[in-house]
Amino acid sequence: MKKIFSEDHKVIGKQYFFTSLFMALAGSLLSLLMRLQLGWPGKYSFPVLDKIFPNGFSGGVMRPEFYLSLVTMHGTIMVFFFLSMAWSGFGNYFIPLMVGAEDMAFPFLNMLSYWTAVPASIIMLGSLFLPTDAAASGWTAYPPLSAVPLASSGSGLGQDLWIIGMALFIVSFTMGSLNFITTILQMRTKGMTFLRLPLVIWTFLFANLVGLLAFPPLVAAALLLLADRHLGTSFYLPSGLVVMGHLMHRKGGTPLLWEHLFWFLGHPEVYVLVFPALGIAFEVFAAFTRKPPFGYMITLVSFVVISFLSLIVWGHHMFISGMNPYLGEFFSIATLAITIPFSVVMVNLLASLWGGKLIFKTPMLFALGFLSTMGVGGLTGLFLGNAVSDIEMHNTYFVVAHFHFTLLSAALFGVFAGTYFWFPKMFGKMMNETLGKIHFYSTLILFYCVFFPMFYLGFGGMMRHLYDPTQYAFLKPLQPINLFISICAFLLFGSQLIFLFNFFYSLARGEKAPENPWECSTLEWQTSSPPPHGNWKDSYPVVYRWAYDYEKGECVPQTVPESS
Repeated sequence: MKKIFSEDHKVIGKQYFFTSLFMALAGSLLSLLMRLQLGWPGKYSFPVLDKIFPNGFSGGVMRPEFYLSLVTMHGTIMVFFFLSMAWSGFGNYFIPLMVGAEDMAFPFLNMLSYWTAVPASIIMLGSLFLPTDAAASGWTAYPPLSAVPLASSGSGLGQDLWIIGMALFIVSFTMGSLNFITTILQMRTKGMTFLRLPLVIWTFLFANLVGLLAFPPLVAAALLLLADRHLGTSFYLPSGLVVMGHLMHRKGGTPLLWEHLFWFLGHPEVYVLVFPALGIAFEVFAAFTRKPPFGYMITLVSFVVISFLSLIVWGHHMFISGMNPYLGEFFSIATLAITIPFSVVMVNLLASLWGGKLIFKTPMLFALGFLSTMGVGGLTGLFLGNAVSDIEMHNTYFVVAHFHFTLLSAALFGVFAGTYFWFPKMFGKMMNETLGKIHFYSTLILFYCVFFPMFYLGFGGMMRHLYDPTQYAFLKPLQPINLFISICAFLLFGSQLIFLFNFFYSLARGEKAPENPWECSTLEWQTSSPPPHGNWKDSYPVVYRWAYDYEKGECVPQTVPESS
């Protein structure tokens, strides 16, 4: 029980990490069911799926209502319960190590944050097996589908569980954010000034500051949604609304209120997920180029500007909602403005490679993969940040492709880079390098094969949340592309099994890791692998240098005095 309900940040970090892996597996399987339907709509029946999801499949054929539940749950699980949890895992494990602390600032609160996330995960997954459908209003939960229980089969108990699960998750995230921020600001060891912090610590700080401001409003929004659903209020329901032939006797509300409250969280969440991936890329590039990152100070300034602007650009998700054109123009300008500091960060990341001695180990490959996919995601975001072009592309598969390149791929490649990079420190073993490279190349190639053609589908007018594209004559010529994407999606999932095998085989039989296998200078590599309880054997480390002190390609640890 001491291990299960441990207050040790390293145990909690591993708990978060393993939970995120499980949720990633669940979310990926849901996406395969979606691709099964889109690739072969109505052509085959799958009796075995009828037994697993008796309410989702009728005679082995997927019901349209269940497809919408899959869309909702896949998006929710992957964005919040995989990627956010994975960063909570890395942050819990490495923030105290990298600032020279023995634990998080509030160990009990840290433990409580994880054990609040667990029931949230169980509630989310459990809703898939309800006699009625799981939530089917999309991962954005737009009213009236989410506000009126009789709107669809997924608008009943499944939607209630979605709201409760999200509320618990946000409570968990808020407790974790408070812990991360306090630890970075107050628990730094002697000599660890702010400008000696590694860039990845800065990214965790900014990500959690943004999350702390953006996440709680959605809890308030969810409470209002529950009131609309069960107490007869009308926060999101306008007068004269007819749902399934029933006149809703409500007045005074508007669904746009939910959209504003949701996207005030939803867009900053992009940076909550991308910031740590950027930080890991900087760490990995420094380690495998044997030189400091380019533009440390201007990168920090850019992070500050991005964090501020991320909180005032949410309206670009609502250009077709009928908002005032002048307000739309403001959101367009703010959205395009945020590309300037973000471009500076990406250029600094790219410039960090210049003049370095590049070592193409698996963490380096995934960091380069992050740079590639983030570039595609960022460039295609320009089209959606401009009101004129967004009106044409909104709610098409262009959007699906864009946010998978921006959110999924960028954060996912960051998670993989961090896993291969820090696995020796976390578990004291080395992962297999050959399997790691096979995993990278197969993942990168198949990822482009799955998501890049979706841009073309978007240009062709294919809508999101579409159960059967062949029902539309103008989409029938695009069906071979859907088939190609579905085949590649199954292969992409198969390539992740290589990672899982490598991960768990290395845990059991991997080569013993040295304390500093990558010869890095930051503090986490100056203790044993894995670190002992309390992190430091004898006394707290004292820091004399900044995080990236490389002399002629050789690292000098932060704990070495300047005169040495």
